[in-house]
Amino acid sequence: MKSADPWRVPVVVAQIPDTGLHRAFEASDAVRAAMADVAGLREIMSASASFDLTLKSGGRVHVTGEVHARIGQTCVVTLDPIENEIDELIDLMFAPSEQIRSLSALVDEAAQSEDEEVPDPPEPIVNDVIDLGRLATDALFLAIDPYPRRPDATFEPPAEIIDPADHPFAALKTLQSNGKPSLAKKRPKSSNDDGDE
Repeated sequence: MKSADPWRVPVVVAQIPDTGLHRAFEASDAVRAAMADVAGLREIMSASASFDLTLKSGGRVHVTGEVHARIGQTCVVTLDPIENEIDELIDLMFAPSEQIRSLSALVDEAAQSEDEEVPDPPEPIVNDVIDLGRLATDALFLAIDPYPRRPDATFEPPAEIIDPADHPFAALKTLQSNGKPSLAKKRPKSSNDDGDE
């Protein structure tokens, strides 16, 4: 069974120094292959991430950084193999799970006030661990273009060939050409037509 989280880089919050922590890492060949399988990509040629973690009050952690990747996809127009670059910036706040509900309520209150800028709700810290690999994976997956196409690819619908037989009156013409009587009613011959009055 394939894992939904093939790229794992856990960081224990209690081990983050007061001065902060910097982590930079790259995905191995096996991890990239597993990620490509989960994301439905042809391949992931490279994937790397760099993060800075800063402790905040209340056990919260501010995580900033960036994720870079090069992925192989298939052009939806030409079906040719193409490659795309992904460069995503990360700026998230993590908080202990028990604080998420109260912090989310504060976010909701800010959303109701037009004067305040609405902050993003914090991500939960699960079991005192922040998984930077999963964070990088989520950022990478969200940045994937679901309809990739080559820059020079243009979609041209197939040329429509007009068949004369499709003309709405073609059936009438066919009836006449087969020697069948015309649909027009003939005037019955009157005795007056013989000139006898």
